Amino acid sequence: MYRIPFLDLPPLAGAAGTVRLPGSKSISNRVLLLAGLAEGRTLVHELLASDDTAVMLDALRALGCTVEQDSASGALAVTGIGGRLPVHEARLFLGNAGTAMRPLAAALAVLATLQGGEFELSGVARMHERPIGDLVAALRPLGCTIDELGTPGYPPLRLRGSVGGRLALERAIRVRGDVSSQFLTALLLALPLAADAQDIVVEVDGELISKPYVEITLNLLARFGIAVRREGWQRFTIPQGSRYRTPGTIHVEGDASSASYFVALGAIAATGGDVLRIEGVGSDSIQGDIRFVKAAQAMGADVRSGPGWLEVRRGRWPLQGITLDANHIPDAAMTLAAMALYAEGPTRIEGIASWRVKETDRIAAMAAELRRVGASVVEGADFIEVSAPETWLPAAIRTYDDHRMAMCLSLAAFNPTVGARVPLRILEPHCVAKTFPDYFEALFALAKTDPADIPVITVDGPTASGKGTLAAEIAAALGYGLLDSGALYRATGIAAMWDGVSPDDEAALATLAEGLDLRFGDGADAGRTWLRGRDITDELRLETSGLMASRVSAWPAVRAALHALQLSFRRAPGLVADGRDMGTVIFPDAALKVFLTASAQERAARRHKQLISKGISASLADLRADLEARDLRDRSRSVSPLKPAEDALMLDNSALSIEDSVAQVLAWWQQRRPFGHSA
Repeated sequence: MYRIPFLDLPPLAGAAGTVRLPGSKSISNRVLLLAGLAEGRTLVHELLASDDTAVMLDALRALGCTVEQDSASGALAVTGIGGRLPVHEARLFLGNAGTAMRPLAAALAVLATLQGGEFELSGVARMHERPIGDLVAALRPLGCTIDELGTPGYPPLRLRGSVGGRLALERAIRVRGDVSSQFLTALLLALPLAADAQDIVVEVDGELISKPYVEITLNLLARFGIAVRREGWQRFTIPQGSRYRTPGTIHVEGDASSASYFVALGAIAATGGDVLRIEGVGSDSIQGDIRFVKAAQAMGADVRSGPGWLEVRRGRWPLQGITLDANHIPDAAMTLAAMALYAEGPTRIEGIASWRVKETDRIAAMAAELRRVGASVVEGADFIEVSAPETWLPAAIRTYDDHRMAMCLSLAAFNPTVGARVPLRILEPHCVAKTFPDYFEALFALAKTDPADIPVITVDGPTASGKGTLAAEIAAALGYGLLDSGALYRATGIAAMWDGVSPDDEAALATLAEGLDLRFGDGADAGRTWLRGRDITDELRLETSGLMASRVSAWPAVRAALHALQLSFRRAPGLVADGRDMGTVIFPDAALKVFLTASAQERAARRHKQLISKGISASLADLRADLEARDLRDRSRSVSPLKPAEDALMLDNSALSIEDSVAQVLAWWQQRRPFGHSA
């Protein structure tokens, strides 16, 4: 996941391949709560790992549930409380997870009333702006004591009661259905805890929105032993004697809302026979958002499906604007607004008043950010109408701490499909952690990009100038890939030493370089390197490896052999490459070239300090003499001599800290980008 202030997406020209979806957020948090309330141990497979599920898991632990990894299956094992509170006081922080706040509020209000207890539920600032008053209004007439600790009608809440309390369940419980289906879901999940002696009836006031999400709730309740009787969408009956029982094992299907981004991506960018395959959700899905597929097809997507999979190709092009009442798919409908950027005629999405009370005011947010890329937008209380840009603009997209804003608007980076060629900046990209932490990694794995559109920053300089450290810090700050070209030459030298190849045998060294079996780690393994399957991370940093690299890199045939390998590192979203000829030979078109240097005395002092810290004795004078000899050798070689590129910016870091150097390069980079100071 990209935990950085912004992520720049280059113009992306196509897409193909396979993506495996994370588990559904809606199913995951419902399953976790049901498992926590049930009798017995539930093995949960394919659970979504995200911010929302993390806060639910923390809440279950705080309430006395046992949560552990099952060593045999790898699934998450939840041992529930069987409807009896082992803990009677807790303060639960639920972030911005409505799928945790609403049902936990209802369940704990019921349990505290019947069994005694006091529970405080709070979240981030935005959660305290998301309405919960209609749920509170439904619970209070039952006898639940609920204190609103902030603005009336909104979290935070205190739920309290005394042992031996009772609930007034003789009459139907009424709840509004036209603001959020989560209020009804919360009641349906909580009230089986009080159904020992009688049927419990819930009636919905007004038109129920987001009905497919209630269908998910009913489906999962049945899996845990609760057979709710439904009369249309207005009356629900929980049978007397209902009691939660574990199904033993349950699998969470892939997230259909997340599938919408890739369905749209295929419709926009899977061309020329390419296919984008989505695994984890398909024709057998229990999620209402699978109906997004029909809306995408109406716009022109070519979609085929089967159990647990979808395949998407571009169909009609450009896409066709549509008018749709999206009351049934409010979350996935956001993706239609992004598809509208590629459509002929306006796309009008209606019935989405609930967007106003989501993680942000999504109607206002989508309107503002779509206009940034050049779209024409009309918005109303419960609709948005989007027309494609006449002129595409490079834009820095605000995400409002809303995961769906980031994922939807990332599709605007595929503007080369309509003849544009502008980059896109996503601010606070880590907000996708709410439902799809690795979304951008998945997107880049599918995307096709003209190498010329992928930005490159080169950092060249002499030995011990600190270019490797600087390049790594810049790459981390921007979320770009890193090419340590010195590691390629060092690895070639190490392979030569392993195989007994002389550093003077140019042809043999070139053969080794051509077949270099080298792998750089990423994610948890970032910073590690493997050669022929063997970890050489520490060996790369040995003085002997550095000396060998200096010798083998002088050979033209070796440099030619490694040239294509170095070019292959140029992948979206961008690359930072360090070495001695990155800006002059390998990436002469780099958007920013930095030549880093420091005096020989300063470089020798740094190397001396480094060696001493490792317990290696060294002479400062000898180190300086060695560095000066290497500098001369690197400057004098006939192929790719060490020198600044003509358009390189010079950075002498003799008196600068690494933080100062990083800040300077990032400032130069910001000046070169089309987004100005919008970040």
